[in-house]
Amino acid sequence: MSDRYNSTPSGLACIFKTGSPLYRRLWGPVRRLESLHPDASPRGYYADPSYRANGFIFVRIQGGFHEIRNSISDVVVVARLLNATLVIPEIQSTTSSKGISSQFKSFAYLYNEEQFMAALAKDINIVKTLPKNLKGARRKKKIPSFRVSYSASPYFYLHHVLPVLIKHSVVELVVSDGGCLQASLPPHLEEYQRLRCRVAFHALRFRQEVQELATRILRRLRAPGRPFIAFDPGMIRDALAYHGCAELFQDVHTELIQHKRAWMIKRRIVRGKLSVNSMELRLNGTCPLMPEEVGILLRAYGYSWDTIIYVSGGEVFGGQRTLIPLHAMFANVVDRTSLSTAWELTRIYGREANLIDPKTPPSVEEEEKHESWKNVGPRPRPLPPPPARPKSYNIEGWWGWVAESDNEPESTVMELRTNAHKLLWEAVDYMVCVEADVFIPGFDRDGKGHPNFASLVMGHRLYQSASSKTYRPDRRKVVKLLEETRDHLYQANHTWVTSIRKHLRRSLLDGLTEASTKSKSLSFLSHPVPECSCLKYDPTESYVNASSPSHSQLQATLGAVHHCPAWMDSQIISRSKDKESEEDLDEDDSSSSGLFFRHNGSNHESGGGEINKEEAQLEDQEEESGEK
Repeated sequence: MSDRYNSTPSGLACIFKTGSPLYRRLWGPVRRLESLHPDASPRGYYADPSYRANGFIFVRIQGGFHEIRNSISDVVVVARLLNATLVIPEIQSTTSSKGISSQFKSFAYLYNEEQFMAALAKDINIVKTLPKNLKGARRKKKIPSFRVSYSASPYFYLHHVLPVLIKHSVVELVVSDGGCLQASLPPHLEEYQRLRCRVAFHALRFRQEVQELATRILRRLRAPGRPFIAFDPGMIRDALAYHGCAELFQDVHTELIQHKRAWMIKRRIVRGKLSVNSMELRLNGTCPLMPEEVGILLRAYGYSWDTIIYVSGGEVFGGQRTLIPLHAMFANVVDRTSLSTAWELTRIYGREANLIDPKTPPSVEEEEKHESWKNVGPRPRPLPPPPARPKSYNIEGWWGWVAESDNEPESTVMELRTNAHKLLWEAVDYMVCVEADVFIPGFDRDGKGHPNFASLVMGHRLYQSASSKTYRPDRRKVVKLLEETRDHLYQANHTWVTSIRKHLRRSLLDGLTEASTKSKSLSFLSHPVPECSCLKYDPTESYVNASSPSHSQLQATLGAVHHCPAWMDSQIISRSKDKESEEDLDEDDSSSSGLFFRHNGSNHESGGGEINKEEAQLEDQEEESGEK
């Protein structure tokens, strides 16, 4: 970690006093969500798993980090639904062909098997492998197999899979779309939704080496004694191609996205046309926010130039140059590579074979043939042309094959190994993002139109600590605001800055409403409330809160929320009087415009260039008036 993170300037002391109004505005909890707490325990009669199961379910899961995580929670629910014994899911089918370590196999490459089995002992029966007789049948491909769709219904499993399971004692499920059970379940199956939460938020723990590295990175991020922001760009090639965002980039990157989109159209992953108006789609909020745009939002809201920003994601399409504007606005932009050593990253991979084969000397027979060829005399025909050079593509130079074929090139062993490593990188990033003081996504959809990594992070934060600041900006509104002052972005006036602040603040709650309608129908884990949450109040204030507009709006935003059980009441911490005093802040917006990206060392107190205390007070007053 750079030296600039190892000490906190004395001028910053006041901004990081947790009781100050400015700190609460930038880093403090969302007060209307403070009464929301995690509660994924069964709420009625819930039988233990039967020892007389209907058979075994063997699952092969394909996809990226968020798809694997979503799929595992689904298959556990399916196993409970069918009264079946679940074999630990397979998420890495082979190790030698991918060049990854044989030290950690399949599920254990990413997650802790023992924790998974122990946490779900009262929900389903889990075994590590199939019995010997069924294992042999599987090798011979004599067990029935189902390739299940992303939103398969409970009816499908009960009427199509269950009869086959009972007849053969085993079925294999192939899950390749990031899920295998519809996100929305009928009310009488609500307990299965809470089972999804127990799987994702309690049973799925990363293996020890991954957890230790993530904990070490978190410790280094917090070493200066300051909060930090986690930012997930969500800019991956598949997502950009699926949503038609090629024209946001230049030259070869546009070609790469279009090439991928053509490949998706051919396989009916994308139903639209190849050539689309990316600028129009951007205005509609279909494309991700660029890192520069996210940086402008944060600076306009009041985060100072030396705020620590952790950039997550295994891949940022366009490379580091897309992050240059963000680095220009914030001095402390870091990621897992800058907060860990090469040895620490290598340690989580395990022991891997060297993929660079040394050149073997030619055999004696080849040398003899070569010598005889030199001495055979005149040749009756011209020499044959030399063999074509083997094609080698640099990871940074994908464009070599774009003009040669309509198909994507076959992945090399090194690329397969890198893809496996990405699972571990994203596991580390996931832990850091969930624990961050503030989280903001650049995009919330993947290359299939489903909720992505950032959506799962936001769902986990909503479950674990609902009141922590998680911005969910409306991309359509943000782009409209940015276009209004495109020529003066770095010298915006106070009216524009205030509009940005209002939008970001409102996104803390309005974003939940949007997620409940758009994301939850595709991935329950992206918005696991109200099924996995409960409301808890201080008994001395319950008579006020029960009828307050804030309480009714929370109910309208989240739905009918269950009240927390009595044993939680003893853990209630009364609200601080400091929060109530925010209503009395002075409404003074006398100085409110100018160059809010200036690096002004003497203005740390304001937390953001020319944005000063008066403006901070104005924003807090606006927040209070919005809650009434």
